[in-house]
Amino acid sequence: MDLKETEILGADIAGHWYYSSKAKAMSRLLGTIKPSKILDVGAGSGFFSRYLLNHTNAQEAWCVDISYDADSDAQEAGKAVHYRRSIDSIDADLVLLMDVLEHVDDDVGLLQDYVNKVPTGSQFLITVPAFQFLWSGHDDFLEHKRRYTLNHLEDVVRRTGLTVKQGTYYFGSVFPIAATLRLAQKQTGGAKPAQSQLTKHSPLVNTVLKSLCEAELPFMNFNRTAGLTVFCLAQKA
Repeated sequence: MDLKETEILGADIAGHWYYSSKAKAMSRLLGTIKPSKILDVGAGSGFFSRYLLNHTNAQEAWCVDISYDADSDAQEAGKAVHYRRSIDSIDADLVLLMDVLEHVDDDVGLLQDYVNKVPTGSQFLITVPAFQFLWSGHDDFLEHKRRYTLNHLEDVVRRTGLTVKQGTYYFGSVFPIAATLRLAQKQTGGAKPAQSQLTKHSPLVNTVLKSLCEAELPFMNFNRTAGLTVFCLAQKA
């Protein structure tokens, strides 16, 4: 999760349709997995690991991000949250990489580094932005290197020795809207300034978008066709 987006949404982030829906999709994909210690890589504010501390029996989260000014410690729901610029081996049973791999040149190498840091049996939940043809100024603003297809992400995951348990697209309900807008912009030759497209919507628009995304949750495990985000759940065998 990028700190740039945290700065845009501020205290409204938990209620924003995009992050609220993404957190629920994360929970849906994890299913019956009950993490105890979470390692959140490229965590930014730690929104997703803090969400799990509030909604599961997980007892501790380690948030790692090179963007932090210094190491620090906090609490969420009475549970420890450790913010670190780097970390060595750790006995985490769930590793989150939420929109991280697209930021680095060597995505396999970064993922492999964290596979090596955790014990056998650890679960990995990974998200990345979907489809290169959806590239926009938003990607430039966040300094992305690439966007992914589901097969591409699963290939990256398997190359580190992880076993893919589930791969899917999400935000399929709003995919046609986003695709139409971005393709129309390209057709008209419109400028694509490097700026975030994440905005604070009116309560009505936010509720409608949230409802659309939540309606697809029961079916997300079967969506290998299209969406704005690629999800992959994997395990260190």
